[in-house]
Amino acid sequence: MSTLVIAFGALVLYLIAYHTYGRWLGRKIFKLDGNNVTPSVEINDDQDYVPTSRGIVFGHHFTSIAGTGPIVGPALAIMWGWVPALLWVLFGSIFIGAVHDFGALVVSMRNRGMTVGEVAGRLLNKRVRLLFLVLLLFALWVVLAIFGWVIASVFVQFPESILPVFLQIPIAIWIGVKVHRKGGNLLWPSIIALTLMYATVWLGAGCPGITSTGGALGGTIQAINATLAAWPIWAWVAVLLAYCYAASVMPVWVLLQPRDYI
Repeated sequence: MSTLVIAFGALVLYLIAYHTYGRWLGRKIFKLDGNNVTPSVEINDDQDYVPTSRGIVFGHHFTSIAGTGPIVGPALAIMWGWVPALLWVLFGSIFIGAVHDFGALVVSMRNRGMTVGEVAGRLLNKRVRLLFLVLLLFALWVVLAIFGWVIASVFVQFPESILPVFLQIPIAIWIGVKVHRKGGNLLWPSIIALTLMYATVWLGAGCPGITSTGGALGGTIQAINATLAAWPIWAWVAVLLAYCYAASVMPVWVLLQPRDYI
């Protein structure tokens, strides 16, 4: 079966679920009301709670919500075959994953942006809060360890991916400052950022298709890639974890939101 047919069918199914099951959850279960003030507006500390355009919020959550899916999904497909894996991704995300994350967002929004652990402590007791926070800590350790090791392995095996990944950082910071501080339409910053990202992929591959000065640049890039590929995996894991820490303590609009968006 054609991959495009499967992808199109999945998209149609998701749209149907969004406008039927998702609408029912929003209206009947969570009773969403557009008049409620969100924590980003109520608190607005310009750090973790920042009013943001719908497009950036969608991109931020769309990227963040994947979790370990890109790693677990292929493993499931290898063990059980692509049909069971596809059915699990489709119906599991509609009836389990999406509902869980949707509910967690609503609960957090109605409790001044608190985490699940903080909400549990507020509604139940301090012991439950501690248990939740410990559980979340171990879960984050596992996710960071898996992603750090996998991405570090990719860097070593495919060094041409290193420059594009890290050059996204200044691009994301630029679009974050441009949109958050100066305001304006998202269209042109998005187009420029997308163009620059494709250019970094070409640059990271050693500038294929050009000669003379560009060829010299390509040779320099390839030499840099070879040097970076010689780094041990643990060194790249350390670099990635340092990046995660730096991104987590920055204001969310500086790096996390715009990078997820682009």
